[in-house]
Amino acid sequence: MTITELPRSAPGTTPAPTLPAVVSAAPRTASDAADALSPMKETASEPENGTGSEGSLVTLTTSQKWIVGATVAAALALAGISLYLSFAHVASFAHTQLRFGTLTKGRLFAIGVDIGIMVMIAVDLVMAWLKRPVSWIRYPVWLLTGATVVLNAASGAPRGRGWQLMDYVSAGAHGIVPVLFITVVEVGRDSIDRIVRPDQAERDSIPLIRWVLAPIATSRIYRRMRLWGIASYPEMVRRDQELIAYGQWLKRKYDGDLSQASEDEMLPMTMAPYGYTVAEALAMPDQQEQAAAERAEDAEQRQRDAETRMIVAQKRAEADRARAQGALDAELAQIEGETGQAQAHAQAQVNAAQRAAAAEQEALETALVAEARAKQAQAESLEAAARRERAVLDDEAAALELAAAEKRRAAAEADKVAAAEAQAIETQAIAEARRVAAEADYRAAETERAAAEARRAAAEADHRAAEEKAAAEVALAEAERAKKDAAEAERAAAEARLAAAETERRAVETEDAAKLQPRERAVRKVVRMAFAAGLDLEGVGGEFDQLHRRVTEAVSIADIQRELAVSSTDTASKYRQEASTLLLEGYRPEL
Repeated sequence: MTITELPRSAPGTTPAPTLPAVVSAAPRTASDAADALSPMKETASEPENGTGSEGSLVTLTTSQKWIVGATVAAALALAGISLYLSFAHVASFAHTQLRFGTLTKGRLFAIGVDIGIMVMIAVDLVMAWLKRPVSWIRYPVWLLTGATVVLNAASGAPRGRGWQLMDYVSAGAHGIVPVLFITVVEVGRDSIDRIVRPDQAERDSIPLIRWVLAPIATSRIYRRMRLWGIASYPEMVRRDQELIAYGQWLKRKYDGDLSQASEDEMLPMTMAPYGYTVAEALAMPDQQEQAAAERAEDAEQRQRDAETRMIVAQKRAEADRARAQGALDAELAQIEGETGQAQAHAQAQVNAAQRAAAAEQEALETALVAEARAKQAQAESLEAAARRERAVLDDEAAALELAAAEKRRAAAEADKVAAAEAQAIETQAIAEARRVAAEADYRAAETERAAAEARRAAAEADHRAAEEKAAAEVALAEAERAKKDAAEAERAAAEARLAAAETERRAVETEDAAKLQPRERAVRKVVRMAFAAGLDLEGVGGEFDQLHRRVTEAVSIADIQRELAVSSTDTASKYRQEASTLLLEGYRPEL
């Protein structure tokens, strides 16, 4: 098999495999060491630091604080000694050999070099303390320190004679203190970095003895560790051992002739410079075949999905075309039906208008008759009032007659008494006749009074009947007038519907000629509905909001849903908004 592609991620970032069997007893020792170090965890705390991160700091005891303070003081003293020793030599050498014009300029040069070193060291330590270390800043420090060492050594070089042993010792002595100071700074920086970033993975260093005993192999190990981010030196050694053991196994398998091995079997040696372990290299063919199979499955699945989407799109397009054709047929049928209905309505309205004209003539004649009847009823009412007044007068006359009858009866009684007192001059028969005559007069007076009361009641009844008849005549005249107004309104409505149907027919013919889409037809129908509802565009100008507000006032969502047979209010709202846009662009229906 030929390697066609590399892994997508560096193998160094994968978790380190377990240690080989030869060190299988190591986990117990490591666990014992962890148990021995566990009391130290109790001294760790997580106070808030100035960085605001989640790093934890070690809580120092009083003795440890004194030791740290003494160490810092010693480092500062060492820095002062280094500056003092190098200042004079470097300033003098800069003045005499480096051709700085004056001794003052030479001293400024020496001070600038030393201050630059101190500033960069301080920045390096502060950034390490803030968990933001600047790794490259150490290299200028080392470079300037090396320059200082060289200048100090050069200032003590012999003049006019060759180098002797003590000259070399003297030159080396000039560089001891700066090198020692840089070493102390690096130790301090590493200590600060370990304190503020305790969870940072530490990179193992290769033992010095290995560099001495096997410098070439060690340099290859160092290179691979740095290139592929392998921090563990034992892990790197284990990988090297596995690679050597696998090579020996291949030689044993093919009797020392590795040319017989396949490309897959040679993968561990091929991929070792790229940070792959033996297991990872041998697993590459299977992984690549699996990845290729997955890619093929994905491509096949995508192809099936594309075919499915294409079929679904075709079906949807067919369904849309069928729905559009159905909607168009329904619209045409509706327009034809509305046109026929409008014509029928118009004919009916013409006939109704003719009948209404005849009815109006009849109503006019009826109104004249009603007016005459009202006048007659009024005359009859006046006559009834006169009769009622006469009945009142008759009632009063009857009362007077009744009073006269009473008086005559009283006179008769008086006459009777007088007759009786007059010594019974008249006979009993004559007296009885007089009594009977008096009673007859009394009954006649009562009858006359009852007749007068009856005549008065009849007069009141005639008056009420005349008033009710007059009110009925007025109501009949009002009803006839209302019928006439309704007929006129219906005729006007029929004419308006006929005109609207004719406008709709012309608009449909225009749209058919223009071969508009169903949505464009629907939008134009909304425009016609707005104008039919009395849309006024005067004073609108080119402002869309004002135009859309007037269209909204003229046509409601419910009207659009009913006229266009759409169930979605959102679709109806979009139709109305597009109608406003169409009006703003200058479209006007043929009214």
